[in-house]
Amino acid sequence: MIRTGIIGMGDIAPIHIEALNKTKNVKIIAACDIDESKKAVFKEAAFYTDYKEMMEKEELDCVHICLPHHLHVPVSVYCVEKGLNVFMEKPLGLNIDDCKDILEAANNSQAKLGICLQNRVNETTEKLMEIARSKNYGEIKGIKGLVAWHRPKSYFDEKPWRGKLETAGGGVMINQGIHTLDIMQLIGGEIEWVKGSVSSLLDYRVEVEDTAVANIKFKNGASGMFFSTNANIENSSIEIEVLFEKARFTIKGDRLYRTDNDKLDLLAENTKLPGSKFYYGASHKKLINKFYKAIEEDSDDYIKIEEGIDAMKLIEAIKRSSSENKEIKLEELT
Repeated sequence: MIRTGIIGMGDIAPIHIEALNKTKNVKIIAACDIDESKKAVFKEAAFYTDYKEMMEKEELDCVHICLPHHLHVPVSVYCVEKGLNVFMEKPLGLNIDDCKDILEAANNSQAKLGICLQNRVNETTEKLMEIARSKNYGEIKGIKGLVAWHRPKSYFDEKPWRGKLETAGGGVMINQGIHTLDIMQLIGGEIEWVKGSVSSLLDYRVEVEDTAVANIKFKNGASGMFFSTNANIENSSIEIEVLFEKARFTIKGDRLYRTDNDKLDLLAENTKLPGSKFYYGASHKKLINKFYKAIEEDSDDYIKIEEGIDAMKLIEAIKRSSSENKEIKLEELT
């Protein structure tokens, strides 16, 4: 039995709890949050307000980090150095420099550290990757990613850390658009350069960007276009369109279509998770199962932090391109 603890009992924690409760040979024995009222989220586990005390008093094999962004690195480094396996929510850290500490800690430990980029294991993503690998439709010519959501002022007022650079690390890219950027890299491969722009379009002010656009050049010659905003009138379905030499495929929301003819051909549909926010999907459970299987079998079959760093580099490059008004080569970011 793998004994697990959860650090941070905010909005995403119940999704992790539900997934863990359905994972074989796993038991949640402890949870931690500085807000004592969060004990009500999961009454079956011992509750702590200090994660270090939790680790001192409980015999844990793994922890899930579901904290505000600025706490991801210090808490995960502490846990890994104690020999605990760590499954952490995105993003890996606030920026590339922030991620170096966690990479060093992971490289010096036998513990596994997985990053929650759960959209990689969506049925739609897996089917699109299968199509890309088959080469049946030729090479990829272009990838387009669109994230048009709405975040009212109350979203930041309820949790002020979301709107501050020192605690969130950024806005729409690091919080909402990161999954789409990750899938674009997963499908398109290594990136040569980006040219982007970030801005604030909302009628209220926070420190972080609410809109970002980028032109992306992949090393294989494909072109990418990314657009993400929190200034839309409502949450629209995420779209990822991949143009091959002989066909076009589009993920729209939770479905994958072939879209290069007059009618839409449905090819795959994501499993839905009843009662949760539509953009969470049901793939946390798949990814968490995968991580615990890797622990049991001592395998590398999980999403490792190096892959989380790739997404952070792309976000950093778009920001830098915007501030310097020029193309940024990804290899320049270390």
